[in-house]
Amino acid sequence: MALDPWKNARMRKVIASLEGNWQAEMDGHHTYLALADREPDAMRAQVLRHLAHAELDHAALWAGRLSELGAPPPKYSGGPNGHADSLASRAGGPLMALRRLEIDESRDIARYGSQLKELGDEGSIAILNHVIEDEKEHYRELSALLRGHAHLPLGGKPIVNARGLLDEMLAKRDLGRTQAGSWIGDAIYGVNDGLGAIFGIVSGVSGATAGNGHYVLLAGLAGMIASALSMGSGAYLAAKSEREIYQAEVHREQEAMLMNPGEARELLSLYYQVKGLPEEDATRVVDHIAGDPDQFLKALTAERLDTSEDGLKVPWVSATSGMLSTAVGATIPILPFFFMSGTPAILAAAAISLVAHFAVGAAKSLITVRSWWSSGLEMTAVGAVEGVVTYAIGLWLGHLGA
Repeated sequence: MALDPWKNARMRKVIASLEGNWQAEMDGHHTYLALADREPDAMRAQVLRHLAHAELDHAALWAGRLSELGAPPPKYSGGPNGHADSLASRAGGPLMALRRLEIDESRDIARYGSQLKELGDEGSIAILNHVIEDEKEHYRELSALLRGHAHLPLGGKPIVNARGLLDEMLAKRDLGRTQAGSWIGDAIYGVNDGLGAIFGIVSGVSGATAGNGHYVLLAGLAGMIASALSMGSGAYLAAKSEREIYQAEVHREQEAMLMNPGEARELLSLYYQVKGLPEEDATRVVDHIAGDPDQFLKALTAERLDTSEDGLKVPWVSATSGMLSTAVGATIPILPFFFMSGTPAILAAAAISLVAHFAVGAAKSLITVRSWWSSGLEMTAVGAVEGVVTYAIGLWLGHLGA
């Protein structure tokens, strides 16, 4: 007797959905593991590994159900590090990668909720109910992690292990890690600043001089040089001041630690307890760390100041990135005036500047969680308003001077 075609179609849909679920869970497993290996904070690294193992458990549930339905074993088609190697994760840094994972967890919850209504397969629905509860817990854990404290699962037991946490901290004690993507953020905002400032100058001078290429070039080039130097020096001084303030705070912490080591130990233990470690485990971790005064000072200042020296910007890198990117952005609006003048030059400058505004806005999505098109359109709208306003002001000033 031939099988019901409708049932065959429904079963193919169920199998396709379960294979997609398996792929997504394996992708999450590899992403969490890769991020845990790169995470300088030992507490966060352990939570990420816990989430990685949970994703692997979910994948095993989906693989088991696929086997029960007679489907062949699924094959992982993603990369060895999941989404951890994507440009957005690399450019935005560890915290931005965690924010993206938090969003992904919420989307997984919504997707699994839809499958509860659509699949119509009892075995799969039982797994969905279990997985949805786990994904909600993962969302809460990521949210807590991003806000600087450890979340206790429904059972009340912290998901971090004191011995494992200690081993991880000691293993990474000499590994300096800078914040990924900090110079990329400086570069994007430098291009944005240069583009916006010089586009305004070009629009205004064009309006005042009817697009006289000579005057627009002079004003644009002068503005470009001034903006680039200002951005570079400002970025250098800001990064240098940040380091000087940090070093002064470290010196004060060192003096306090030497004057009252018992209080310093108790303080560090309390910080770890706030993050979710039981008092006994926190005290044991602190006792081990305190065996090395330098490491103890690093751990205490990292908790007190919520940063480390490795996380600070390098002054010359910030200065170079800010200056060069500002110069690049500032060059765009004046390019047409090297080859033409008058209305054609004004229109060409407006066109390429608005395109550049969209590109810079889209690039900002690498270090934010907004969609690239939304960020690009917003930036384009701001640039358009700026150009119209400055051009109108230029026309008015040109009329006054006529």
